[in-house]
Amino acid sequence: MQSYIPLDTANLPDGNLLAIYYYEGDYILEYNGLELMSTNLTWSEQMLAELGCVDLLEGSPNRPEHPRVLIGGLGMGFTLKRVLELIGSPATVDVAELMSQVIDWNRTYLIKHNGPLLDDPRTNIILADLFDCLGGGNTYDVILIDIDDTPDEVITEDNVKLYTPSFFASLRASLNPGGCLAYWMAAPSPKLQKALEAAGFNVIEHEAKAYEDAEENWHRIYVARLSE
Repeated sequence: MQSYIPLDTANLPDGNLLAIYYYEGDYILEYNGLELMSTNLTWSEQMLAELGCVDLLEGSPNRPEHPRVLIGGLGMGFTLKRVLELIGSPATVDVAELMSQVIDWNRTYLIKHNGPLLDDPRTNIILADLFDCLGGGNTYDVILIDIDDTPDEVITEDNVKLYTPSFFASLRASLNPGGCLAYWMAAPSPKLQKALEAAGFNVIEHEAKAYEDAEENWHRIYVARLSE
């Protein structure tokens, strides 16, 4: 019988622990001993990219000449991979990732699954909190956020600021006209939907599976666009 093989750990700023394991051909990212994501559960992460980037597809009448995408949270790279597959070139994809170890894991262990995504000329990895990547004159056609399970189940205590009116105002200011904001959630989050609507977004909730053949649609993608 194969067992979990520990590969590396990383301490979040508030002391919580991330760890990466290998098990029977897959890599698993754990948070305080609980499975957070794995390389065999990627369906909804890819769906986040597909729903958010629908206007950026090559041939779309709404596609900008040079699309700009911001992804909050690198994770295991599957959202980034799908974005790059969808939007063609030229394009720029900024990825905000708080933990340097997560970036290292994507360059080493996870390269077997996703290839050299971080070396794609369209990719710009930013070692920073997503909160600090907004403003400063940068605007985007699409902003994709996959960081916490829900606003009430944040991966680090400081992430509560990602669900505040001031943060939603920064998101509004960082979207180009006609731009799209999409959040990944591990479960239904009426709280997030109401907060986005209160911030002036039109929101559509999409059910999402963890993997293609899953019987339940536990995950959610919230696609938000600015109200006219």
